[in-house]
Amino acid sequence: MSLRNERVRKTLMKEIADIIQRELKDSRIHGVVSITDIEIAHDNSFAKVYYSVMASEEEKVNTIKAITDNTAKIRYEVGKRIRLRLTPELRFIPDDSLERGAHVTELINKISRGEI
Repeated sequence: MSLRNERVRKTLMKEIADIIQRELKDSRIHGVVSITDIEIAHDNSFAKVYYSVMASEEEKVNTIKAITDNTAKIRYEVGKRIRLRLTPELRFIPDDSLERGAHVTELINKISRGEI
């Protein structure tokens, strides 16, 4: 990946997280939403946005639906904030790696305390 693409990727991660936290006024968004990674096409035309939601199962489902429904608004806000020749088309993909990691840590802690 080129240095420029890496800078664009990092900037997108920061701005998308900020937009979801501060700009989206959707009552279905609950819990903590973290942007875990972004894969961006070499020409910046397309980006896969991986994100994690730390919330109850019902809240997670509602948050995922809200983010999917607001994809166009998020892309519009990204276009206003970042000066690119082309604002990438965004595809949001839920990522449960943080949740799996927390579960593994919890199991390790239980083992170390002799609970398992």
